[in-house]
Amino acid sequence: MNKITMTLVRETDKDLQELIAKLDDYLSTLYPAEGIFGLDLTDPKVKETLFVFAYQEGRPVGCGAVRPLDEEVVEIKRLFVDIPYRNREIASRILLYLEEHAKNRGYRFSRLETGEPQEESVHFYKKLGYAQIEPFGEYILSEYSLCFEKCLTS
Repeated sequence: MNKITMTLVRETDKDLQELIAKLDDYLSTLYPAEGIFGLDLTDPKVKETLFVFAYQEGRPVGCGAVRPLDEEVVEIKRLFVDIPYRNREIASRILLYLEEHAKNRGYRFSRLETGEPQEESVHFYKKLGYAQIEPFGEYILSEYSLCFEKCLTS
């Protein structure tokens, strides 16, 4: 397997914006607009969000973000691996990298949102220790959302 390099980036990073656009295109094939919960890269609170990019041989292949919800909980956002690079454990590397950063900053729980049409994501999160919870935050009234949580301190 070719080496994967993890790099922290800002929300203004061109590669990040391009891969998030691919993610949005993919999600638009699965959900109506009201079922897609993105991350507003122009929101001033985005400065609190940590973005990571996975590169393989210099090519951007995956991304993810973690943002604080409160003093104990972070949310994983925009976890995506470009389709040609899936099933190479890149998503696991990104997620574990984000969890480790959150844990090192004193957060105790990681939450995330996905949906039923993303069966591979649901299976992936459960495999990595996430348990389904009631919808939280902006997802409470969404009929499309499945929410998960993992304790980072166990």
